[in-house]
Amino acid sequence: MTETGLFRLLSAALGDVPAQQILAQVYITPALLKPVAASVSRAELAQALNLALFRDVLSRVPAGAAYVADCQRGGERIVFDHGALRTVAWPSGALPPGEAAITRVLRPLGFAHADTYPLPRLKMTGRSWRHIDFPEDIAQFFVSELHPEQFSPAFQAAVSRVLGASRDPLSPADMARLERLARDAALPWDDALTLLPTLITCFARQHPLFTQTDYETLLAESAEMAWIATEGNAFNHATDRVADIEAVAAMQKALERPIKDSIETSASGRVRQTAFKAAPVQRQFLHEGQVVTRTVPGSFHEFIQRERDSEGLDLRFDAGNATGIFKMTAAAC
Repeated sequence: MTETGLFRLLSAALGDVPAQQILAQVYITPALLKPVAASVSRAELAQALNLALFRDVLSRVPAGAAYVADCQRGGERIVFDHGALRTVAWPSGALPPGEAAITRVLRPLGFAHADTYPLPRLKMTGRSWRHIDFPEDIAQFFVSELHPEQFSPAFQAAVSRVLGASRDPLSPADMARLERLARDAALPWDDALTLLPTLITCFARQHPLFTQTDYETLLAESAEMAWIATEGNAFNHATDRVADIEAVAAMQKALERPIKDSIETSASGRVRQTAFKAAPVQRQFLHEGQVVTRTVPGSFHEFIQRERDSEGLDLRFDAGNATGIFKMTAAAC
């Protein structure tokens, strides 16, 4: 794999050893393991970004890292099904509001909007983004938007204070590279190697330190917005596509890992999901002129089992499943 374009991208962004590690952990369709060519295809760049983001989740979720290590010792690779992140449909400083901050990256990489999933109990909307060239082999994105206008005026004011000084990680030069990628479905190597590390930073928190009082205001009405306040646009979870979710869940319970008690099943019956509970993380806040630290819910690792329908592998999601999975980050630490 070290002779492939994918390895060259990852090694430049992460280093040789991390690139080798992630390529050994995740299954990659042979069509994306091409020798280094004159340019980088959008699919190669999309896959490199996804793998870097998957590795980031593992670095923040010990139970997920332990599970992946188990698989690797058993000679198995993870099938990366999708990554999920949260956004806020609200003015956000220099950052485009809501999903626009992310979709401006996804579209040039070859992702297209697949389906919309209203999440009324959470006052959110979820949308799936699927890769045009490799829909089953490049992990999807599940991008959710929270709607502050459906909450109290005090909540809205806190959202404005938290997000108001957000930075935009993409420079005009980066946007020009993305426009070229959208036009040509490929980039010269220099542009691709420059762009990938910046794309990775788009999936992080873009706003500065904020007050613990504002955090408490958000938490009182929406655990999801409180999570966005501390974690930003980082992957909320990454998901392994498994063949037998009941067996996986039973094994993780036997190992005394923090697996969800139940398995969510879609209305169609073809999509089943469960997950580890969110890993606790330490985050800083401002309080009475001082910086304080508290433990809050971080990200988690998810499992999904997909069956086939008349059109092939059922790549859809389910609003009920999603609402249940969102609860993984709702518990107070």
